Amino acid sequence: MSKKLFLFDLDWTVIYTGGAGIWALNHAFESRFQIPEAMKGISPDGKTDPAIIREMIKVHLKREALQSEIDALCQSYVERLPVEVAKSPGYRILPGIPELLEALSKIPEVYIGLGTGNLKGGAAAKLARSSLGPYFKFGGFADDSENRPDVLRAAVRRGEELAGEAIPPRQVIVIGDNFRDVLAGQAIGAVTVAVASGPMKYDQLAEHKPDFIFQDLSDTHRVLESLLDHSTQR
Repeated sequence: MSKKLFLFDLDWTVIYTGGAGIWALNHAFESRFQIPEAMKGISPDGKTDPAIIREMIKVHLKREALQSEIDALCQSYVERLPVEVAKSPGYRILPGIPELLEALSKIPEVYIGLGTGNLKGGAAAKLARSSLGPYFKFGGFADDSENRPDVLRAAVRRGEELAGEAIPPRQVIVIGDNFRDVLAGQAIGAVTVAVASGPMKYDQLAEHKPDFIFQDLSDTHRVLESLLDHSTQR
């Protein structure tokens, strides 16, 4: 089998933090601007952390954000996340994820990484409670770009370094719960896998024509059979 990169989105694909990210963003924004509950009415789904903060500033302060403000809020947010993750009563690993990661980790030709809108430090904080972090040997993060396709391109570059060779686009499998994950994967020519484990419904995801779509990833055999046997044949 040819070498493959599996790039997982994090929130609502691998884990659900129970709102820890929103609480940490609220805390960071209130600490700097004295505006409480700043994430109210703002959807973070499928967006990068800096883009979310940029939107918060535009909505609440009615102006464009300064890069220095984004950087400072990102740092404050990442510092606060471990506190919120640790105390979140709704934190959970999503169905089938441990089994799928374990199965993929046993295939020598497969390299597992993240392709997420989270900052690298934020992703680590969110994963720490799950003990799944060691499965992800590389990744692309919001530190690389606010643009989701560029985040995936950064992940691919790091995966190729790990694999020791160039990986063709159709040997890259992008897995996410949001239409932005699908569009980003399509933008880099990857195989796209949508999973309806988040706020977006199955039919909404299907409208964006992912290569594969699952209600969840709980049927490990079916998921592996589909992605390993057919991912490069489309």
